Parts: sequence; structure tokens; C-alpha cells
Amino acid sequence: MVKLLLMTLGIVALAVILLAVKLIVKGDARGPMTHIGASKAMRDRGIHCVESMDAIERFEQAHRPHAHETDK
Repeated sequence: MVKLLLMTLGIVALAVILLAVKLIVKGDARGPMTHIGASKAMRDRGIHCVESMDAIERFEQAHRPHAHETDK
């Protein structure tokens, strides 16, 4: 049981060390960009992140005529 625990901790420690080395060697401490808005393929399909879609909807709603204004 102890042997299995030590092996597991060793594997996890090795993975953390390798990730740290990758970030140091690559020089980009932020890691990969996983935001949908950063993907050209998603933008080409017209797919945006929820925050962007919400901002667009709020802008369009603010500039849309209200129902009571069009009844006049």
C-alpha cells in the first residue's frame, strides 16, 4: 500500500516538474490560451464566448426601439 502511494506521488511530482520545465523553456508563463475567442476556427463559424455574446445582445437591446415608442 505504501509502495503504491509513493509511486503515485512520484508520478504526480514528475508531471508537475515537467510542466514547470515546459513553461520555463517556452518562456510563456501564462500557458496555452484556451478561450474560445482566441480560436480562428470558432470565429470563422461565428461562435463567440458567452461574455462576448452577452455584450452584443445588451448593445443591440439598448439601441433597439422600445415597443411603446413604435406604437405612436
